[in-house]
Amino acid sequence: MTINAPVQDVWTTMLDDATYREWTSVFNSDSYYEGDWNQGSEIRFLGPDGDGSLAGMIATVEENRPNKLISLRYIGQIVNGEDDTTSEAARAFIGTHEKYAFSGAGAVTTVNVELDSEEEFVAMFDDAWPLALAKLKDIVESRG
Repeated sequence: MTINAPVQDVWTTMLDDATYREWTSVFNSDSYYEGDWNQGSEIRFLGPDGDGSLAGMIATVEENRPNKLISLRYIGQIVNGEDDTTSEAARAFIGTHEKYAFSGAGAVTTVNVELDSEEEFVAMFDDAWPLALAKLKDIVESRG
């Protein structure tokens, strides 16, 4: 996705709590995270599931190179508000990665998202990520 804004603006908008909630609403209208994006930190991606209970995923920030790269490794899931690192469903995606790469030239930034995911989620992510990145683009460019 190409965004007409400097890398710093895109980076900040993608990762700051308030704007993160805006662009990730494509995945879940009440998406948010707990934790931080610092390398080595645990971060929890949360939101209500279909019955209103708390659900989400737990990751470790493997790499954080400001304005260049965020790399996450998933270490568990949250089901009914409880951490799950041992069920078959959790084990199916533990160790998968998600990376956000940023490159810029002046006032134009390219954001690339790479993920390896359990097969059952690939179609959902293939459909949702372009919409989420388009929303991120709209947010960043409307504030520029």
